[in-house]
Amino acid sequence: MSMEKEKSEAPKVSTEAEGQPSSHLSRRSFLSRLGATGAAAATAGPLLGLAQTQLTQAQLEPPTVVNAGTIPISLRVNGQEYQLRIDPRATLLDCLRETLHLTGTKKGCDHGQCGACTVHVNDRRINSCLTFATMHQSDKITTIEGIGQPGNLHPVQAAFVKHDGYQCGYCTSGQIMSAVALLKEPCGPMDADVQELMSGSPHRWASQGQW
Repeated sequence: MSMEKEKSEAPKVSTEAEGQPSSHLSRRSFLSRLGATGAAAATAGPLLGLAQTQLTQAQLEPPTVVNAGTIPISLRVNGQEYQLRIDPRATLLDCLRETLHLTGTKKGCDHGQCGACTVHVNDRRINSCLTFATMHQSDKITTIEGIGQPGNLHPVQAAFVKHDGYQCGYCTSGQIMSAVALLKEPCGPMDADVQELMSGSPHRWASQGQW
């Protein structure tokens, strides 16, 4: 047999260069695919961590919801500044109790007759149920919490305790606020004068020019 016949009968090996499929990856293809897989894993890791961090922050910090119809105001109460959003129709009483949670100021008749809601505005007593909170953004507001605290009572508070002046206790804060303001108001020397000034709405005395 000639050598030409042996060459023609030898099996032909397929190669990728000829466009035919091969059951084995070349070294170059293997390294290319391995590099692409590593790059994808390296990119996905930080992105996944960032997504988890953002999700955790969203759970810990829920978005702030601004109620429709509210307005921003600034109030200075007991020496502290508060930045609030409230209904423009809210009374000073409701703002103190419901928004600032200063519940020492009581809500009684809600008509300015009982005096349970008495607070000081610029050192003068008013019924907080009869005025809007938005009217007092530049004023100094003092509630019963700002008069004195346990262990550091105002003299009027201490006198109420000493002489058992609490009655049922519900209107006590308003009575104390009126009495503290009365110390700075013109008043006659007789007990009847004090009783008269403590008995009615502070607005009545303001309207008569006695402050």
